[in-house]
Amino acid sequence: MLVKILLPNQVFLELRDVVSVVIETPEGSFGILANRLDCVTPVVPGILTYQNSADQHSYIAVDEGMLVKTGKQLLISVRRAVVGSSLEQLHQTVEQEFLKADQEQLELRSVLAKLETTFLKQFSSISKD
Repeated sequence: MLVKILLPNQVFLELRDVVSVVIETPEGSFGILANRLDCVTPVVPGILTYQNSADQHSYIAVDEGMLVKTGKQLLISVRRAVVGSSLEQLHQTVEQEFLKADQEQLELRSVLAKLETTFLKQFSSISKD
């Protein structure tokens, strides 16, 4: 099975000869084999586990997104993804990368709120004149 993990601006990872994938959905863990029927499901933040034809298991942390299975191709489109060589290393990377990004988003929202407030104040002073 061909598995592609897509980010908003790039193809993050393309995996060939994948035997199985386990990913988190709103209803719980979701396992996919190559001959499974086609499907579409939302993805929640969690760990994607896949097994290749050499019987090796690998892990990828993914953010929310969508999964589309058609034929022998599995497309997973998520906001963010991180590859780890082990679950421990993946946990550390996720804490550093995802939490840093969440803090940057909070700061950005704060700046936007201040800009909106300033704009509204200036707009209301213009309309009073």
